[in-house]
Amino acid sequence: WYQRRVRVERIMCFGPHQTGPNILINNIPGYDRPVIWPRSDSENMDVTALWDFESSVIRGFDLAVSSGPLCEEPMSAVAFVISEWSGASDYQTRDVRPVSGQIVSTVKECCRESFLKQPCRLMVAMYQCEIQATAEVLGRVYGVLAKRHGRVLSEELKEGSGTFLIEAVLPVAESLGFAEEIRKKTSGFAMPQLVFSHWETLQEDPFWVPT
Repeated sequence: WYQRRVRVERIMCFGPHQTGPNILINNIPGYDRPVIWPRSDSENMDVTALWDFESSVIRGFDLAVSSGPLCEEPMSAVAFVISEWSGASDYQTRDVRPVSGQIVSTVKECCRESFLKQPCRLMVAMYQCEIQATAEVLGRVYGVLAKRHGRVLSEELKEGSGTFLIEAVLPVAESLGFAEEIRKKTSGFAMPQLVFSHWETLQEDPFWVPT
């Protein structure tokens, strides 16, 4: 990770929407902006003219992580570091409003392009699935799960009964009609319950092309 640790004072913002799992880090030499955390001396800090452009930079970052280059899906757990800022010699005296949109689009494209420089993966939403089924229909339950790319985590026989409790995970994208298919395949002897669990990283390279 970025130099293995980052001073929290260098964090410019989170995203998307100021609260997401992505971070924009200020590593511009000489640019000591007010920190995003409450601090007693923040009002006395002397910020440079870069402060006038910062809202446009943050907006570009926010747009980039809200709609990433992979299927236009939001990014997750990504840190972007701004290491250098350069501009025309008289940029400090110019009105920033005419160039604000250009800065937003430039920062957005820079974030998207830099993201693609590293190996990247898609993430899929996963349901936690609990299924109660009798021994006679276990094979059919496993068949439906395998067909929908589910993964069995555990199987336990409920004490004092002939019912098995199966715990599995199932991609949200594969859940449409899942409960109905389970009941149909098992003639009503299996009852699934789905609850959102987590996001899981797909290990397949999204840019892989078969040859």
